[in-house]
Amino acid sequence: MTQLAHPAQSLLEKLDGFRVEIDPTRERADIVLQRPPFNIISMPQRDQLRLVFESLDHNPAVRVIVLRAEGEHFSSGGDIQGFLEATPEHVSKLAWNIAAPARCSKPVIAANRGYCFGVGFEISLACDFRIVTETTRYALPEQKLGQIPGSGGAARLQKMVGISRAKDIVMRSRRIPGKQAYEWGLVTECVPAAELEAATDRLVDELRTFSPLAQRTAKKLLNDTEDATLTVAIELEGHSYGRLRSSDDFREGVEAFHGKRNPSFKGS
Repeated sequence: MTQLAHPAQSLLEKLDGFRVEIDPTRERADIVLQRPPFNIISMPQRDQLRLVFESLDHNPAVRVIVLRAEGEHFSSGGDIQGFLEATPEHVSKLAWNIAAPARCSKPVIAANRGYCFGVGFEISLACDFRIVTETTRYALPEQKLGQIPGSGGAARLQKMVGISRAKDIVMRSRRIPGKQAYEWGLVTECVPAAELEAATDRLVDELRTFSPLAQRTAKKLLNDTEDATLTVAIELEGHSYGRLRSSDDFREGVEAFHGKRNPSFKGS
């Protein structure tokens, strides 16, 4: 019999610039960037991050994923030299890797402090929730290199803040403070630097109280209808609602509501 092989088998043998922590008791997985002081993201690391998100998406012990970093900066961006050495075909696929948090069916939280530039900003934009601090600085500095964002940053940013603000950030390589990002609706919460971990913990614990099935359905529905017309979005929402109507979690939620108790969701 022919032995099947796949590049992913070797790609995850030694993680480059980050680690993964799984806490089954809290149903939580942390992807922690650990290449201080600036946590620069290498080309191989991008492939590995995608594979790790896909792996955690299939891990039944994980309900919520947190993307965070060691030190005072989340990430100052990618390895600049790596762009010159990579083939055009490889570079054209970078956005697929960085979109892994969005494709993941589970909730993904980005905890951003300090510099969050380039690909660090782009992968954060692909997450479902972003928590920042007063030290956070978002930026897409590619114009200073004679380039544009290549991993979905400009496209996601325009969807979130509109074309005028997106041009201001992308075409001027502007740095946006955490507080301003919150005011623009880019992030979920802005907290003092010392409270980032506590705020992240609270959000993880809150998300775990909901039905895993309802959470996955809501995320997919919102992602799938982002570019849809209102009529199509409402139609898809109705179909999703109808499917959840027959779920065990919905029955448990209704019974818990009437019984004045906390629900115990199973994800079925």
